[in-house]
Amino acid sequence: MTKYKYCFKKPRAEIVKDIIQWLLIAGAISVAATSPYFGVNAWRAFQNRQKRKKYPKQKFSDVFTRLKRKNAIHIERTGHEVKISLTAEGRKLAGYMQIDSLAIKKPAKWDKKWRIIMFDIGQLKLMQRNALRSKLKELGFAPFQKSIWLHPFDCRDEIKVLKDFFGLDDGEVCLITAENIAREDSFKKYFSL
Repeated sequence: MTKYKYCFKKPRAEIVKDIIQWLLIAGAISVAATSPYFGVNAWRAFQNRQKRKKYPKQKFSDVFTRLKRKNAIHIERTGHEVKISLTAEGRKLAGYMQIDSLAIKKPAKWDKKWRIIMFDIGQLKLMQRNALRSKLKELGFAPFQKSIWLHPFDCRDEIKVLKDFFGLDDGEVCLITAENIAREDSFKKYFSL
């Protein structure tokens, strides 16, 4: 019992995140449909994937049921097997979770290059433009101009995730690496370089 004490203190979002990530990575999970033990088999498959975190059956079952009710997962029975996969809504949820966990790693030593993000996103995508700008602020970018933002550390992967998530292409968001920029001293001070 003490083994699960810690699990009950975890926010539900942690369990949701783990289940969604499990299904996202695997694509789809097949478990034996030996009724009424389908839920137990799904829980065991999930627990086998988890290395450090273990969740009690009831907690897993509650979250799993909630995800099914919200149409985030699809369950399909075929003979003696059940296939569990993410729906479009579930993949969208996975995208939000991925965006929430984005962070730009600070290297031990700065390579003395600037990463410049320029975007030209049309009025029809106003929501994506505002969300991108907000996420750039959250990731620690500094505004260079209204649609030009700056960061000293490599962020190619993070920008690719943002572009994919917001449905933006290379013509709308561009990443440039530069060695010299205007007002460099003030930006070095801003980023404590």
